Amino acid sequence: LNSWKVVWVVLADDGIEFYKKKTDSSPKGMVPLKGATLLSPCQDFGKRMLVFKISTPKKQDHFFQATHLQEREAWIKDIKRAITCLEGGKKFARKSTRRSIRLPETINLGELYTSMKDQDSGVKELKLEKDKRVFNH
Repeated sequence: LNSWKVVWVVLADDGIEFYKKKTDSSPKGMVPLKGATLLSPCQDFGKRMLVFKISTPKKQDHFFQATHLQEREAWIKDIKRAITCLEGGKKFARKSTRRSIRLPETINLGELYTSMKDQDSGVKELKLEKDKRVFNH
């Protein structure tokens, strides 16, 4: 299949799940990471930037394109860790890179969000962590 589609991607314990929409409850498919190889940057597509490729043991190639360099590098780092864990017979567990903080009671997150929101372009959401899973778009 030679078409590029926007999908919602989740790095799970043993693979990359992809969803048609962020709100879908079940994945449209999964790319298994056990025994997979990762190529980044992938220059198979001359006009497409920030592409990386995951090849499965069944010789299936899956191409992903990030929206910016930092996003691609974060995905590469986590996918490499997941593949290494799976090779060692362990489950991949994503470590949080941020410490938990407790906000003062005087801070209202709803008001803060509203104050950050631009009437025309909105607030750009890049990453969401839920149930130990990371959702990016």
